[in-house]
Amino acid sequence: MYSGEKVKLREYKKEDIRRAQKYMNDPEIKKLLNSNIPYPITFEDEERWYEGLSVTKDTYNFAIETLEDNQYIGGCGINKIDWKNSVVVIGIFIGDKEYWNKGYGTDAINILIKFIFEQMNIRKIKLQVFSFNERAIRAYEKCGFKREGVLRQEIFRDGRYHDEIIMGLLRQEYY
Repeated sequence: MYSGEKVKLREYKKEDIRRAQKYMNDPEIKKLLNSNIPYPITFEDEERWYEGLSVTKDTYNFAIETLEDNQYIGGCGINKIDWKNSVVVIGIFIGDKEYWNKGYGTDAINILIKFIFEQMNIRKIKLQVFSFNERAIRAYEKCGFKREGVLRQEIFRDGRYHDEIIMGLLRQEYY
């Protein structure tokens, strides 16, 4: 478990599955997370995802839990590792909207950054964010991420095409 000022990153627990499914089926959250068709996730889908969690696949997934009341509010993790080039791709979501715009996501990102640089000895962290997700872009920039590129009209959402922004953070920029 890794702690910050507002949240801790911990292992996923079986009791998180029902709430995770609820978060992943919220239309506003689903719209921000992936470029796939926003189709509902069943409890069994979420359960299979949970059962498949393993660090042996070069992915590391953390549940985000508040420090003050131990509430599971979202998740973050390392989605891809390139050990040869020392680069990882990360993702994060805050599923409980009561915790949006209050610094919980920024705190979780900073904890994840420290884990990656200090425990994994990685040189660069990358992520992708949709151009309409301005809240996330602000949080990433607060944590030191820089815009590295734009994939123009990469995602079709709500009847129109949107850009996908690629952001990165180098170890020397963070320290």
